[in-house]
Amino acid sequence: MSDYRDYLNKTKLHNNTIRKRRRRRFMFGIVLSAVLIFGIVFGHESISGEFNCAGVGEVMDVISSVVSQIGDRKLPIYSVETSENKIALSFDAAWGAEDFQNIMDVLDAHDVKVTFFMTGGWVNDNPDCVRELVDKGHELGNHSEHHYDMTTISKDEMKTEIMNVHDAVKELTGYEMHVFRPPYGAYNNELIDMAYSCDYYPIEWSVDSLDWKNYGVQSIIDTVCNHKELGSGAIILCHNGAQYTAQALDELLNDLEGKGYTIVPVSELIMTENYHMDANGRQIAD
Repeated sequence: MSDYRDYLNKTKLHNNTIRKRRRRRFMFGIVLSAVLIFGIVFGHESISGEFNCAGVGEVMDVISSVVSQIGDRKLPIYSVETSENKIALSFDAAWGAEDFQNIMDVLDAHDVKVTFFMTGGWVNDNPDCVRELVDKGHELGNHSEHHYDMTTISKDEMKTEIMNVHDAVKELTGYEMHVFRPPYGAYNNELIDMAYSCDYYPIEWSVDSLDWKNYGVQSIIDTVCNHKELGSGAIILCHNGAQYTAQALDELLNDLEGKGYTIVPVSELIMTENYHMDANGRQIAD
């Protein structure tokens, strides 16, 4: 449990850091855009003092180039733009399997297939669970070997963290995994490139159940079902080892199905070709 508490603390710290970075980038973008617009538009004022509309086109060109430069940061997949009323449900499995069978029973009762993102340690400790996931038609996902913050390790170590789990699962079940979720949701350009080079799609989430905070059953249900990002193409994050997840799952699925959603594994939701990403990591068809 000490490892799991450490995981929760690091997740909380990472989420706070991400929010601060997003606020800083947002404010920087506003200031930079204002400076560019002021400088270009008023720089094209004619000698007679009349406004020169030729500056407007250049404003858009400059803003476009700025956005493209900011967009140089490579993103994992957070959600998918789709006209189908589909969402993906995923579970991170890093520690513990006490509630695994309860989760399986609820999923069976609803005839729902999901994605389990597993660490190497979880695979080694729970081989029967891994086999059961395959036997029941769920998707297996890679969550790294040791659950490190992978932005702090070298490229060679990134590859080892990904491929060790891949090889262990393939040897155990014959299953080839193709979706990868970075531990703590932490990533950089190098990790995104490495994931793709290992034949993986890097996956984040758009709806965090916050089950890891252990606020209770109703909190999980309310957090997901009232989430502002819940909609077609959403990816929901839950945890196999959280205290109340198994207890909340049946009502959560009832509510999601009642809203008309079809729940699928991640790989059945995402696009694998002919797409681009917006600034929020949302896949959009070309």
